[in-house]
Amino acid sequence: MLTFLSFLGFTLLVAVIAYFATRKTDEKSSDGYFLGGRSLTAGVIAGSLLLTNLSTEQIVGLNGSAYANGLSVMAWETLAAMAMVVTALFLLPRYLKGGLTTVPQFLSRRFDVMTKTLTSGLFLTGYVVVLLPVILYSGSVAISGMFDVPEMLGVTKTQSIWICVWGIGIVGSIYAVFGGLKAVAVSDSINAIGLLIGGILIPIFGLIMIGDGSMLDGISVLTNDNPEMFKSMGTESDPVPFHTIFTGMMLVQLFYWGTNQQIIQRALAAKNLEEGQKGVLLASFIKILGPLIVVLPGIIAYHMFQGNLEVVDDAYPMLVKKVLPASFVGFFAAVLFGAILSSFNSVLNSSVTLFGIDIYKQHINPEADEKTVVKYGKRFGVILAIAAMFIAPLIANAGSLFDYLQEINGIYSIPILTIIVVGYLTKRVPAMAAKIGLLSGSLLYILSQFIMQPYFQEKAIVAAKASGITDVTELTLIEASAYPHYLDVMAILFVLNVVIMLVIGKLKPRETDFVQEYTEQVDITPWKYVKQVGAIITIIVIGVYVYFA
Repeated sequence: MLTFLSFLGFTLLVAVIAYFATRKTDEKSSDGYFLGGRSLTAGVIAGSLLLTNLSTEQIVGLNGSAYANGLSVMAWETLAAMAMVVTALFLLPRYLKGGLTTVPQFLSRRFDVMTKTLTSGLFLTGYVVVLLPVILYSGSVAISGMFDVPEMLGVTKTQSIWICVWGIGIVGSIYAVFGGLKAVAVSDSINAIGLLIGGILIPIFGLIMIGDGSMLDGISVLTNDNPEMFKSMGTESDPVPFHTIFTGMMLVQLFYWGTNQQIIQRALAAKNLEEGQKGVLLASFIKILGPLIVVLPGIIAYHMFQGNLEVVDDAYPMLVKKVLPASFVGFFAAVLFGAILSSFNSVLNSSVTLFGIDIYKQHINPEADEKTVVKYGKRFGVILAIAAMFIAPLIANAGSLFDYLQEINGIYSIPILTIIVVGYLTKRVPAMAAKIGLLSGSLLYILSQFIMQPYFQEKAIVAAKASGITDVTELTLIEASAYPHYLDVMAILFVLNVVIMLVIGKLKPRETDFVQEYTEQVDITPWKYVKQVGAIITIIVIGVYVYFA
């Protein structure tokens, strides 16, 4: 009962603070509802960026991947810092100069309205089919495990997942649909503090338990007993082989931190470029510490459970249940609940923004005033949330959640990144090239990963068995090496799409050069230390890799 009361108390506290912090925001206008009145400061931006990213699909999924594969999966965290530096230096100044509310708005100005609509459609499809259900499912696994919902309510594990999915979904929808971006961002910032504290406590308690009361002894035991788990350079059979850091990994990171609407919307809401750059770089610096929260606990779980868990994504909930003192469980569950809501809210709010601005206003009701756009955006958000709540429990057998999420996202991430990069770096590439780039990128990736890859892997396994190989580990390695890694495929398709667009631009260029106009909605004077801080962050990331090589 004490656990539940502390959980409920902290959750209500966040809601009350968010209400009082946002009650004066004009949410009847597009800027007020979708961008918090373009008023966010560095601290709020950093907190919201971190918590939007650091949810249960990260905490549960990446720790599960670390449980199975060790430290090499930290690339998803450490390289994010470098992508955020590029965003702060290159992309954010251009976004704020154009006064963008959504990333596809730029594509409308640079190419044409159809390119913008296709991009918004890709974002929305990815959000409702993949991202929202994964967030809800992973969050439900965590909450159900921590509170032991099946035993508490006398239901099956599957039924408990359905109950948690709908509980999280309904509360999250209220925040995102009726509170707007500022309510999401403020609640994010509060929960971010709690999540950082709670997230760091888990490995601390785990190390103390391993070391029989001494954290330093715990570190010594963990590293000495499991040296193979502490190598930053992934092998070819790992989820992140080292060479992929230089191929598709940085592209995925640039898409996520620089062009993904759910993330970049926080920076678009900055009161000026200086605050936006400070916020992104502050989040970047903290992101370097991310492996302490989303990788180290997975390795600790591997040591404690001796690699005997049937489902790798159970590693984190099981570890929390084992090492966290009872007095902390309610607080940490509330913080984790806040993290789940944060990611769900953020994706849902971004979906509402994309639909309201890029589809409803553009195609359904061009004469609609801002109040009407917000109203119908909210209605769309409710429909989207309900759809995601029905889909979420169905992905229970998807394997490693984090790997599944990253591979599926490639369908739309690389094509969108391609046309944005080409759009900003060229002046004469036409709209036709962007549309072809979007469609070819998506279709070729689907063909590669969901038709050709299974075919070649199955063929390799059949040939190996025919030659007398029966060892499961060896067969797994053969299967992994039978086809290029999906991150390599992303890099190949990125280069191919860029070439296609440039060739079209050469053969059928625009009649006039594209020139970006300054809308003067916010001051775009850059932070004077942005380059120096960006360089320091890059050096730290390289140093981390060298140390654990």
